[in-house]
Parts: sequence; structure tokens; C-alpha cells
Amino acid sequence: MMLSPRYILLVILLPWLFISCGQSTKSLSVVSGQFTVKDFNPATNWKQGEILYLDYPDAITNGFIIPTARQVEGGFFRMEFHLKNTGAAPQKFFYKIYYQNESYKFPERDATDTTRQHQLAWENFYGSWEEVATTFAETAIIPSDNDFHPVESTFRIVGNPRDEQRYYADNHNDRWKRNPRVGNYSFLLVVTTGENIEQKIIPDNVRNIGLKSDQGFVNPFFYFLYGPGKSLKNTAVQHSPRLLTVVAKPDPGAGIYINPRANFSDFSAQARTQGCGQDSSLYRSAGFEQFVHFIDPTTKMNNIPVIADILNDNYTRTDYNWNKQFYRKDELVSITATVAPRPCETVFSDPVGHKITLHNPRSEFGKWQKQNVGVITRHGMTYGKWTAKCKLTELLNKHNMWNGLTNAIWLITQAQADWNFRRDCSNGGYMANYYGGQQDQRVKNVGYSEIDFEILKTVPYCPSWVLPPAYNQGAGDQGNVLNWNVPFPEEILADDDKITVSCTNWDMACWQPADFHDGCYPVRYDNKTFWAHRWDRNYRALTEKTPESDDELFASPFYYFQIDWQPDRIIWRIGPSKDKMHVVGYVDDKVTSIPNNQMLLIITQEFHNTKWWIGSAYSQDNTPFPKVDYVGEIYELTIE
Repeated sequence: MMLSPRYILLVILLPWLFISCGQSTKSLSVVSGQFTVKDFNPATNWKQGEILYLDYPDAITNGFIIPTARQVEGGFFRMEFHLKNTGAAPQKFFYKIYYQNESYKFPERDATDTTRQHQLAWENFYGSWEEVATTFAETAIIPSDNDFHPVESTFRIVGNPRDEQRYYADNHNDRWKRNPRVGNYSFLLVVTTGENIEQKIIPDNVRNIGLKSDQGFVNPFFYFLYGPGKSLKNTAVQHSPRLLTVVAKPDPGAGIYINPRANFSDFSAQARTQGCGQDSSLYRSAGFEQFVHFIDPTTKMNNIPVIADILNDNYTRTDYNWNKQFYRKDELVSITATVAPRPCETVFSDPVGHKITLHNPRSEFGKWQKQNVGVITRHGMTYGKWTAKCKLTELLNKHNMWNGLTNAIWLITQAQADWNFRRDCSNGGYMANYYGGQQDQRVKNVGYSEIDFEILKTVPYCPSWVLPPAYNQGAGDQGNVLNWNVPFPEEILADDDKITVSCTNWDMACWQPADFHDGCYPVRYDNKTFWAHRWDRNYRALTEKTPESDDELFASPFYYFQIDWQPDRIIWRIGPSKDKMHVVGYVDDKVTSIPNNQMLLIITQEFHNTKWWIGSAYSQDNTPFPKVDYVGEIYELTIE
């Protein structure tokens, strides 16, 4: 029995699909009814296996471009394949290249019906030619001479590859609002004949990925690998075995930009330092800017009027207890945490050491301050393993006394705007506002998202409104010195030398996950159990806590902190090196809504009001003001 060209294509293509998962970089031949395609190479001008690091200059206005002219000549990948015309006459052929991020995607096929596209596969980051209206490109006329002829073209990976209007502003395509993702990219070549184009056998919304059908966008990788395009007549599909790996690595030594909209009380020039400011070079190239905290005026503290170098002085729990009892109410200092009044006073970028230094400045009598300090990245991204190598300030001294600082590494929404809305929440909606309270309205989508490491001295387990730890507060008689130095409960002393690594996802109380809960409940991952806590069904965040050695995290020369943000899960890891990290928190889309919008990374040293952390052994109010600067250093950030 003679096989039709369609079955010949299928027989040859199936083994190729298995081979493509291996290490080969050269695609095998694919035979169609009127032609044969071989040797598809999506990037002849980029070395196989070499990591492409995102190019930061100009990305703040244009979004990341892969590659740029600084990385390859001309700023485009050169793709190539060879085509043999096996028809009876010379003819033109039509071809198109598609790319897709493979590291952070939803599967193309629905799990229950593999003939259908997964309902979220359209969210994957995929694209083709930069101008979506350019559909299939034409080859020159290929003679029917039984020889292979080279076909070449160029392309690049850019933001907003579907040319969606939601990312436009004032008729301009703000490609930075949907930046390319980090991780591995794969490439798909589709070659076909003129009749499939002219007769629209290939649908419009596959030829032009920016067009929607009634069901939404069609992922071309689903269409050609698993859907109707898999069996199209006179069509060859090659999924290249070659992957491109993309990593982001902003240089901490490339400067700190000062946003003119930042909430500084004084923009005077004296505060500017080298490598920090608002000049055009920093605007183009700096990967970080100074972060200015919003200070909630309702979070006032009544602080003891004591200044101490807790980390280096011999400050003990007895000192803490005595100072807590000694001062009368009218002697306490009523303050909120503060922020730097002028830019560049407390953050420094070192171009030689390629690091950023943070300084929480010391306090003086009469000039009381507990000042928050930090930096924030400037280029939004969706998903990725965000790994920071830092030496942040140690939190406990040799007597396990806390200095009042919280070291935080956290992702936050790039914008609370329509273009950066999260996926719709179909069950009850999200709480509309971060500060909305219990009576806040519910809406189907929001722009707010946040994923946190917050590391401080607090209880390492789930607290309760009803029964936080019971502390002996001493006698009400201030003159009874014998009752000043009260002991802590044994449950607190068991973790005396440890600080708490709190891992939080702000899901804005979307009830859609199948195992959404309030209260305290177990989440299991990799033979570990993490106890997740949510105060009530309208509380906007889910938190897990793990006790860790303060000396291990902050007395060592450096430590790594990683937020592994995937489409269906978040994993928090820490460790002394990248290859020796352990998991300290885990959530997935069964228990919480995983954000899918664009976020920025913040690294801070801040003075939290401990009223936020019910059950904490030490109160911020009773912790002395800093006598010396608290210094933290950021050596490296990779997103991969």
C-alpha cells in the first residue's frame, strides 16, 4: 500500500519530536507533499549553549530586546533552513518562525482533553516577527531541481509580542509593560505552500498571533504541535532542539537612579553622590533606584528614649526589661518609622566592587529616628528565579537581643494599572485595595501583587487572635524593681537564637483556589510541612514561617535568598551558596492565587511596627534607637 504524503510526514515527524528533546542542535529533515525541509537553525549568529544576559541600557524605555545590537551585529538573530522543492514546477514557499518561553509556561494542551488548548496557554510568552501584521514570509522561487536551497531571515524577541492594545499609551507600544521572560526559549519553524495561505487554511489568528478568536488567543505551539496544524496538507513543522537561555543580571555597581516622583522632602543637590542621581546616563542604564517607603501615619510607636549599639554593646534581655519598665509614659518618644529626607544619603552604588550599600542611619538625642532604607529594581518581569546574594545587617547580638530591624527581600507589583491587572478571580473576586479593610469591595481583577521574604524576631508558628503567647508583663507598680526582669515563656526561649523567615504571598483574598483556607493549616512539599496562616477569609495574604539561625544568615560573609516564582507555585529558598539552598516556604495554586502580572524586586532594612506581628517577644517600642549605622550590602541579583 502506498502511503500518502500526509502519512509520510507523520512517520518522519514523530521520531524527530522524540529526538528533539536530546542534545542535538540540528533539526532532521521533514518531508511534506511538495517539499522537504532540513537544517533549521534559529540563531546562526549566536553560539549554542551560551547564556544571553539581558542588555539593560535603553530597556527602561523600549523594554528588553533579545538580542540587541551590542550583543550581535545588526541586533537580530539570523535564522536559516534548507528547502528542497519536490513538486513538478518551480514555486515560492511560505514560512514563519515562532518562539516561546519554555521555563515559565502553562502546558499547551488541556489535561482532560489533549485535543483542546489549555485554558491558560494563551498567557504563555510567545511571539514571531516583531510586526504581527507580517504573517508568513515568502521565499524566492525555488526550482524543482532536486537540490536543497538555503532560506535566511532575521527576527528578535521583544516585549508585547502580540501587539496588544492594553500595553499601549498615547498610541505608542510600551513594550516594557510585557517584557520578555527569562529562562529557556524554543523555536518553531512552519513552512507551507501558497494555497494554504491564499485559501486561509491556516487561520488568521495563527498567522497573525495578535488576533483573537471567540475563545481568545491561539497559542501557535498548541496549534501546530498538537492541534489542527499538526496534520495540515503540504505543511512542515520543525520544533528546533536548540534552546536559547536568557538570564537577567542587573549590575548593582551601575548606579542608582532617583525617581523624580519619589517622596523625598528635600531634593537638594548636596545629597547626591557619585553613581546616584537623575542624570540621563543613570536613567538609561541603572538597574536599581532608591526605594522610599510609604509610612502609614497610624503606625505610631511610643519608643523608649534610649540609644544603644545593640549588636556591639553588652545589651542584654535584662537591659531590655528594665528599660521597658523604667520610663514613664510621658517620657516615651512618639514617632513613626522615617525615610531619608534627601536622595542618595543612605544608598550607595560601588562601580568597582559592583555592589550596593544600604545605611540605616544612627539616631541622636532630640533627633530621634528609626529610618527605613532600600532599593528597588526598575524593570518589571513576570516569573523567574529571583536570587539575591547579600550581606544584610545581623539582627541578634550575642545575648540574642533583637536590634529592631526587619530584613526584607520582596517582589511588588510594577503598577496598579489596567495594563498590569492580574488574571480574573472567578470565585468572589479580589479585595479591591491593599488598605481597604474588611468592608472593601470585591472586584474581578486587581493590579496589586506582592511576594515577600520578611526576616525578623517574631514567633515562628501560626499566631492566633484568641491566644497569642502569654508574656508576664511584670507588676503594675513601677517602683517594684524586682518585677522588672520578667522571664519569657519556654516556647519562646526554645528559639532564642533564631530569627523567623516569613514567606508571604499577597493573593488579595481570591477564593478561587480549591483548598483556600483561613486560620492555620498544613501545606506539604518535598517531604516537608509548612504551616500556612491567614487571619480570616478576607485577609489579603498567606504567610508561612521558618525559624533559622541569625548567625547563619547574617553573620556569614554573604547569603543567598531566592523567590522561585512559577505560573502555578512559589518556592522560597535560602542558603550559603546557590547549590546549597533549602526550602523555607512553599505555596501553589491549590491554596493561593499565584500572581501573573509584572513585578519589581525590593531589598530593604526597615523598622517594622511589631503590632503587625502578633505574639512577638520583643516590641519595637521598647527597642533602643540605633547608636551606629546599620549597614547592609547587595552583591548580586540574578533572575533566571
